[in-house]
Amino acid sequence: MRKPIGSERSPEQRPEQGITGEPGVSRGEAPARPGERDATPLSTVVRVRSLLPSLPPAERRVAQRVIDDPEGVANSTITELAQTCGTSETTVIRFCRAIGFHGYPELRLTLATEAGRAQSATGGRVIGSDISPDDSLEQIVEKVTFADARAVEETAAQLDIKMLEQVVDAVVAADRVDVYGVGASAFVAADFQQKLHRIGRVCSAWADAHIMLTSAAVLGNGDVAIGISHTGATVETIDALEVAKSRGAKTVALTNFPKSPIAEVADLILTTAARETTFRSGATASRLAQLTVVDCVFVGVAQRTYGPTRKALEATFEAVRGRTVRPDRRRR
Repeated sequence: MRKPIGSERSPEQRPEQGITGEPGVSRGEAPARPGERDATPLSTVVRVRSLLPSLPPAERRVAQRVIDDPEGVANSTITELAQTCGTSETTVIRFCRAIGFHGYPELRLTLATEAGRAQSATGGRVIGSDISPDDSLEQIVEKVTFADARAVEETAAQLDIKMLEQVVDAVVAADRVDVYGVGASAFVAADFQQKLHRIGRVCSAWADAHIMLTSAAVLGNGDVAIGISHTGATVETIDALEVAKSRGAKTVALTNFPKSPIAEVADLILTTAARETTFRSGATASRLAQLTVVDCVFVGVAQRTYGPTRKALEATFEAVRGRTVRPDRRRR
């Protein structure tokens, strides 16, 4: 039996700003595979972190060591790493192959290269995302903003563009889109619903477990159900997606862990690359990463339906333009 794991931004934009509100958006390249050159610092650590829950216990200890101290692992022999993790050299080799490397030397070289790029990117400073009791407010601001920026950058770097295209295709062709999420993921679901609704797409977002199930039960062929869960193990979201799939709807999962339980009931999987640490279990970085992926899906849908989308944006802008405070009503 599965155990539940607990896991707004969009100010009104003028239509003339375009779909995103920005002059132009460039499309990212697909991320490199492990062992290949990657422009994203510590991309191997991102991959290891995403696979951590699906690894066997002994390999998980090795993975955690890589996540906690990648530079230290790069400077360790396979024997030293095995002893530190309380496991065998054979387990270390199995771990390397599980994450896409031929062996430990390749992992060491990649970690050393990526650690060097990371230090260059931060000017040689080591900025951790864990907040200590002795940190000043200035240090807290630096750590929080650095972690949030990394979550967005790393999410974009590892996003599967082909999978994203399939999700966009599914949403564009859908008669109805239902989005499920609880806790902090519910806010992301509501954000996506608001965006799609504003351009005339039939979309609903649900956070109540019973309503999610009844919503999923009336979906069918031609509909899309999207489940959002950072852990990928939130029972309510998984169950709703499972019911939607049984009714014939196309199912999409947005999660940080591609081998999590929610992936088993999803036809398409989009992943984020974020971690929650001290004082951040309230889903701060993970929510920003989820919103990044949601924005990519939304803009992809809007681009595919450019004409109707522009008309809808103009109509919705006109509907609310009179709700701003006029200059003659400013406080004195």
